[in-house]
This record gives sequence, structure tokens and C-alpha cells, in this order.
Amino acid sequence: MKSPLCLAALSLTFAASAADWAQWRGPNRDGHAPATITALPKEAKTLWSIPIGNGQASPVVAGGKLIYLDEQKDQEVAHAVDLKTGKELWHTAVGESEAFSNAYGTGPRCTPLVDGDRVYTQTCRGEFRCLALADGKVLWQTSFDKDWDAPFLGNNNKSKEAGETAARRHGNNGSPVVDGDRIFVPVGSPTKGTLVAFDKKSGKVLWTAGRENTAYSSLMVATLAGVRQVVHLTGDSLMGVDVATGKILWQTPVKTGAKRHVLTPLLADDSVTISSSSVGLTKFSVLKDSGGLKLEPAWKNDQVKITLATPVLVNGHLYGLGTGGSKTEFICVDFKTGAVKWSHAGFNDYAAVIAVGDKLLVQDMNGTMLL
Repeated sequence: MKSPLCLAALSLTFAASAADWAQWRGPNRDGHAPATITALPKEAKTLWSIPIGNGQASPVVAGGKLIYLDEQKDQEVAHAVDLKTGKELWHTAVGESEAFSNAYGTGPRCTPLVDGDRVYTQTCRGEFRCLALADGKVLWQTSFDKDWDAPFLGNNNKSKEAGETAARRHGNNGSPVVDGDRIFVPVGSPTKGTLVAFDKKSGKVLWTAGRENTAYSSLMVATLAGVRQVVHLTGDSLMGVDVATGKILWQTPVKTGAKRHVLTPLLADDSVTISSSSVGLTKFSVLKDSGGLKLEPAWKNDQVKITLATPVLVNGHLYGLGTGGSKTEFICVDFKTGAVKWSHAGFNDYAAVIAVGDKLLVQDMNGTMLL
């Protein structure tokens, strides 16, 4: 099946030095675009359009190139096209694809990451690749199955082991993150490492942390309570890990049905906010403690169950989808208290939300774009 990938012209003005969107949720992984927008046109002007295969992963933009993943026959394939023309510059098969039977479709699900002259990709089945941005050549690789004892079990697997995992059943969807010379990858091995730090250039393993299955949540990096750390929402817990050593700085259990943790942790002002269909919307404070750090609950709203779409934080308020049901509401939550300020009905299970200046750009599951 072929679908079109289109580049459309909108009334956006980007900061000249920050027009790249090189990773999951943008330059700072927070859903904020360094741009302003006045209005959506009545009809967007199509600049170019190309046919592509199945896929759920977001495209990224860096250095005048657009990088996307799709499914071609039985392979997940990374493509680079010229951003101005849509002309393909290269494509590289990065691993065997998986046929999914659920409602969210088949094809790649993990957003690629561009850092400098490298492109990093991760397949549903757990094949991780570092490619050259110039020509797509594979520079180094690792396999969650062969190297980390975390085999992909498949979405139709009914075994007890499959029931106790998430990513190894429905796809390794959580995106990696780069910080300095390191790239952190949610490998999700219960025997060899939940989180693994690699040298981003050579692929050398620097450290591993945890022994849990991973979920679908992407990684975040920030300085919290004065310590640089990777924040990972796994299948069973939320943890902060020292970027230099791999030491787990703090950790708290987070249990939910089928380990269905999807949201990317939201980090702001020494706090971590998460949500799922089981645990509700919860904000934690990261505090200094004697000899280390600790995590304390700040507030919890059991009625707000943001399941799939990670919200954005704008001027002290969270904006996103309130539940995971078919009558999902778009909501505004006071970030200090967790109280819902307003809600708007009429959305479905998923919507991508981007903050553009003082406005929100929203695309729903049906492809409708709203401002």
C-alpha cells in the first residue's frame, strides 16, 4: 500500500538558526517549535508529494534533508529526500518489518534521530542502526535480540513472557536520545540492561542500567536537582539515571495494564510528569537528599488519563488529550495543581500537539489540522 508524503506551505516563520526538527518532538523534545504562526490557510499549497509505504513514525528534518521511515515489502527502510524538491537522495533497509494486527496500523513506529552527520534508526523488532547522513551507509549497529537477549516476541504472541512485556510484543517504539558524546537507547532487556548508553560515534557500550522490560515511552535528558540524567518510563517503573555513570539516581514503581506506558516524560523545573490509562496524570518533584536524590509526589489527577499523545507545557498549563477513549477531550491542566481548567470534546484516541509561539497546532487521527 502506498500513501503520499506531502510537504505543504503554511504561514510559519521559523528562527533562521533553529529550523531543523531533527528528533522526536522537536529541538528540545518538548513539542515546541521555534516559530510563529498567524493562521492556517484555507487551502494549503502542496510543494511536492511522493508515494511512500506504510509507517507510523514521524519524519524529521535536518540540514536541508527530510528523513523518514516506511515499510517496503518485508523491510523497514530509512529514506533521505531533498527538503525543497522531494527528490530521494538515498534509502537504506534497516531491519525486518513486523505485520501488526491492531488498529494503529503497520510499519515503522520509532522516529529517527539526526545528530550532526549521523542518523539513528530503531525498528519495531529492535534493530538499531547508525547511518551516515550523507549517503545512508551503516556505520554501526546493535540488535536487541542478538546482542541484548531481548528478542521481539510478536503482537500475536500469547505466551506468559509476552504478556509481561510491552515493546517486545507491540514494537520498540520509544525513541533514543543524544546528550554530548553519548546516545541512550531503551533496549529493554530484563537480563542485560533496560537502558544502554553507547558512544554515539563508535557504538561502544559505555554502561547499562536496570533489568526491566521497556514500554513505548521515549527517553528524555535534563539537569534535575543539579544532576544531569536520563529519565526513562519503563514497563514497570520511572527512573532517573546519571548520564556519565549509569547509576540509578531515583526510581519509583509505576504499574499499569499490559505495561502500557506511552507518554514521553515531561520535564520542567526539577519535576517529572507522566500519565497512562491506569495511573492517571501524575507530577513528581526531584529533590536533593542526603547522599543523593529522591522523588516525591507533587500532585495526581486520577480523572485525567492521557494515554497516547504527549501533552505540551505552555505558560504554566498542560495541553493534550484527556483520556484514551473514543470520545477523548482536548484539555487544559494547571501545571501547579493538576486541576483541569477547561476541556473541548470531539477528538479521538490520538492527536499530535505542537506549541508554536502562543498557539497550538493540532493534527488529529483523521489528518485534520487545527490551530
